Amino acid sequence: MLAIVLIAIVVLLVIFFIASYNSLVKLRNWIKEAWSQIDVQLKRRHDLIPNLVETVKGYASHEKETLEKVIQARNQLVSGSPQERIEADNQLQGALRSLFALKEAYPDLKANQNFLKLQEELTSTENKIAYSRQLYNKTVAQYNIKRETFPTVLIAGMLGFQPHEQLSIPEEEREVPQVSF
Repeated sequence: MLAIVLIAIVVLLVIFFIASYNSLVKLRNWIKEAWSQIDVQLKRRHDLIPNLVETVKGYASHEKETLEKVIQARNQLVSGSPQERIEADNQLQGALRSLFALKEAYPDLKANQNFLKLQEELTSTENKIAYSRQLYNKTVAQYNIKRETFPTVLIAGMLGFQPHEQLSIPEEEREVPQVSF
């Protein structure tokens, strides 16, 4: 009888170990997939920006500094860790805001269909990037919670499952923008 109880306990421990391992692997792969979704949207934006810049160049040829900031920020998105790429993405968002502000100085640009279409595409892409970031952070949170919760923490530690870092927004981006008329 004691042997049966011991065998049952060992079987339950093995089943628990396998289930915990599989759930950690699943969450880790979801993190990779969530980052891939961010990467896809960053690439989409990366591909749209040259078209937008060329359209604006035709109207604002002397706004070279703004256009150069957009191009420089775009080029920084190509490599680095997820956090470094998100920081470059934040710089690009600021440069794009400056670029879109140019339309106020150039009334013809506001009416240009190419510019409007590109602006709409970039806005859509920005929304997709925001959603992808949220999904990534949610997935990382689920993984980290699972990884740090007892008794899974024992298995995660034995098998080398490392914590993942959530994407964050720089302090200067957290400030409420001032609007004045």
